[in-house]
Amino acid sequence: MKAAIIGGKLQGVEAAYLAGKAGWDVTVIDRAPHAPASGLCHRFIHTDITTRTDLERLLQPFDLVIPALENQDALKCLQNYSRHDVLPILFDFDAYTITSSKIESDRLLAGIHIPAPVPYPDCGFPVIVKPSRGSGSKGIYVIHDLKQLKSHLATAPGEQVIQKFVDGPSYSMEIIGYPGNYCPLQVTELEMDPVFDCKRVMAPSGLSRKIIGDFEKISTVIAETLALKGLMDIEVILDNDVLRVLEIDARLPSQTPVTVHASTGINMLQFLAEQHCPPPENVAKTDVAQRGVVYEHIRVTDNTLTVTGEHAMASAGPLRLEKDFFGADEAFTCQSENRTDWVATLIISAENRTVAWEKREAVIAGIMQFFNLSTYKDRYPINHHVDNS
Repeated sequence: MKAAIIGGKLQGVEAAYLAGKAGWDVTVIDRAPHAPASGLCHRFIHTDITTRTDLERLLQPFDLVIPALENQDALKCLQNYSRHDVLPILFDFDAYTITSSKIESDRLLAGIHIPAPVPYPDCGFPVIVKPSRGSGSKGIYVIHDLKQLKSHLATAPGEQVIQKFVDGPSYSMEIIGYPGNYCPLQVTELEMDPVFDCKRVMAPSGLSRKIIGDFEKISTVIAETLALKGLMDIEVILDNDVLRVLEIDARLPSQTPVTVHASTGINMLQFLAEQHCPPPENVAKTDVAQRGVVYEHIRVTDNTLTVTGEHAMASAGPLRLEKDFFGADEAFTCQSENRTDWVATLIISAENRTVAWEKREAVIAGIMQFFNLSTYKDRYPINHHVDNS
């Protein structure tokens, strides 16, 4: 199978890794010459597809195309190309059009009575303000009073979503399939850095069977409402035993699919490509054997190891996949003998989550000892729930 991954940033890293695990021949295409995923593929093509007049010729050698980016112009080019039905493109453009706007997503959730944080001004302070478009933590702020809110909105670009700030643990789930036939996958737990960028993903979630069942029902209702054809990611926060949906995204996310693969062996990308439908129930149900996994990002600089949000990986340049990285099963990293400032994404697994965390502690200690680091930092948002048991 020859796969073309369009986009070499963090979603591209995810796609390249999973495609490699599926045994495919992987090409990454990106306009940035040193994209992170450029080091994780068999070949890299440095080009901007939005300026190509020969897109069909560029993609002709491949068996399938995997969009792994959020650039609207690039996605429009691929959507126009998809209308020719030349080869499969693993992307639901219609569903993504809705979910790429948090305003449209919130309107959809309200219409089907899915719990979400209360919108302002129907709630008090503090509130969380975030851009309607774009994923990740960029542009997310916690606002504590009306004066601060007015000042922020006066300079914030584009449409903003304002909701009640809800404190609690965050979780994610992917759902895959098509109308009338959806399969929710494993729930993972998310931990954030001080600017609400995801720094760590853990599996299994530790949630009760009831809460997981509620999450599966919510995800299925959303997928049916969207008439999803493919893959979607749903992020929630647990608020006094109520799951409130924070975001929905009809595209391959970063971080969680690799975590799910390490925990369950389920390769979401492979299922999408081979069947364009949900995986067989005996393989993909959430009660399959689940190994404990800790997936986290670190940065080493100035004698300090910092657990950091995934934004640090986006600017690291080409990453490579290392096995047995200071005791971690695998790692994406730019570390080398000549670098004193480097990053890594650690993928650590064990028979359960407790043992995986103990293994993770040993990995961190080993890195600090090897590089003679004196300071360790692992910071959370203020008042954020923490439980690594």
